[in-house]
Amino acid sequence: MRIDDVLKRKKTLSFEVFPPKKGDTETERLYKAIDELRALRPDFISVTYGASGSTARNSVEIAGHIKSVGIEPLAHITGGPSTPSEIDAIAEDLKAHNVENVLALRGDRPIDYQAEYCKYFPHATDLMSHIGKYGFAMGAACYPEGHPECETLYADLKSLKKKEECGATFFITQLFFDNSYYYRLVNEARKIGIKSPMIPGIMPLVSVKNIKHIKEMCGSAIPIEFRNMIEIYSDKPNVMREIGMNYAVYQIMDLIAKGAPGVHLYTMNKADVAIEICQRMENVIGEFFA
Repeated sequence: MRIDDVLKRKKTLSFEVFPPKKGDTETERLYKAIDELRALRPDFISVTYGASGSTARNSVEIAGHIKSVGIEPLAHITGGPSTPSEIDAIAEDLKAHNVENVLALRGDRPIDYQAEYCKYFPHATDLMSHIGKYGFAMGAACYPEGHPECETLYADLKSLKKKEECGATFFITQLFFDNSYYYRLVNEARKIGIKSPMIPGIMPLVSVKNIKHIKEMCGSAIPIEFRNMIEIYSDKPNVMREIGMNYAVYQIMDLIAKGAPGVHLYTMNKADVAIEICQRMENVIGEFFA
């Protein structure tokens, strides 16, 4: 089922997983996590595709597995490291696995990537134009605090408008910790005529060691109240996990109360985090996501 069709009739609950770089043991663990996530009845599960292109084949196989167990997969396709023929091969494989939904991304160049990057697809819109012939429901990324390469949010909004014109029928945001940025993004996007749903992406910050990675990845601002709690309890892992869970639940409940079209949880391959979040929100999920 197409995600854009689902969004027309209900709020969506979704999760994200990534292909393991190691061997069969890690793949088995991922499939076990997918089975655990399936019990939460998500509307879709997205599968990342490494910016170096190294996990592209694994991504297709995992997307096919998700489809085979009765969940809609959202397969990432990253244009940066790829040639047109490589993109065509991936798209054809996805079609062969009956995958209907893709998230079209340019991808950021990995620090240690030596080959030429973005030679054929310098922008996500170039990739979207190329894969439009395959008939996927296409999603795209958006950034509540503005893309790091754009000087202003409003410059980034022009790019979002182009993505919609090139076929994006829904957006998923980069992770954020201050909901006011999401509300500003949606309000300003609507002012310039962007109509597609914008699903907020939330990452429960349950470990202090994730903070540096998050700052390097997207530079998301952490509100002072949340940061204060993190700093006070940074040496108490169990307390830190509790704080992170509570804050994520607060974000989600606030977003749903104010009309967000759904929520996408960046719990990656940690099914236990998704399960605990959903348990804490059991009544909210039953009321708004059914």
